[in-house]
Amino acid sequence: MDRVALRGLKARGHHGVFAKEREEGQTFIVDLVLGLDTRPAAAGDDLSKTVHYGVVAEEVVALVEGEPVDLIETLAERIALSCLKYAPVQEVEVCVHKPDAPITVPFDDVTVTITRSRV
Repeated sequence: MDRVALRGLKARGHHGVFAKEREEGQTFIVDLVLGLDTRPAAAGDDLSKTVHYGVVAEEVVALVEGEPVDLIETLAERIALSCLKYAPVQEVEVCVHKPDAPITVPFDDVTVTITRSRV
């Protein structure tokens, strides 16, 4: 299976279990790896036979900016389902970063990574 990757999609969302997170919001970063067969698109140089990563990026940002959820696990699941609605996409890996998570000790990042497929 071929891979189309989008790394570092940034958007401001209001996800989290604490009131401050919901009120103030914070930056979330999303990395995606879409698994699909790119040969049909390459053979005909045809965008309609692959996934339009620009459209996917816009939809992911809209999900991050949209309805708040408590858990980034839930956000990752919503993003995965959105990506799998495109027929060529057979598998997706979603990594949601929450670099400003409310943790009281020094840290670089918090991530949740999930993999979902049609099978």
